[in-house]
Amino acid sequence: KGIVEELTLAELKRMIATPCRNAELRRAFLFSCLTGLRISDIRKMTWKEVGTCGEFTRITFAQQKTKEQEYLDISKDAASLLGERGNPSDLVFRDLRIDHYSRNELRAWALDAGVSKHIVFHTGRHTFAVVMLELDTDIYTLQKLLGHRELRTTQRYAEVLDKKKQEAVARIPSLLNPEV
Repeated sequence: KGIVEELTLAELKRMIATPCRNAELRRAFLFSCLTGLRISDIRKMTWKEVGTCGEFTRITFAQQKTKEQEYLDISKDAASLLGERGNPSDLVFRDLRIDHYSRNELRAWALDAGVSKHIVFHTGRHTFAVVMLELDTDIYTLQKLLGHRELRTTQRYAEVLDKKKQEAVARIPSLLNPEV
């Protein structure tokens, strides 16, 4: 299993602005980027799991991976990707297939958007995590948003952010010793 990269906010915006040949794949991938949900949870999500809590749309579900009951309040942008409400037992993402063909479509969409990274569906979850940290979400809140049992699982995203900070600092040219 290779390393899964995340999209920057600029790359995510380019993907949003770029058409994708598979509308359901686009909708589900962007939903993952905005919620951090795994493809396994997105694929099985039904309308009975989608409700409201105050002004928020709330998803209440059992995680496919951990079998733990979770709830997740989502942003207005994420909620807009849900589409028109169906019957309680209907899948929210009805026509979503994840196979070799759709993986290639996802990569082609990224390339059309000028994103040369190796994009897989799990990139959406990584994107959400790193963007939340960049927006100063504390690690404990991110742990809950991602549904991680162990904090150390969430801390790997902070390490990605630390690496980005180090790379940024390394780009500062020497001002005190110009010959360096």
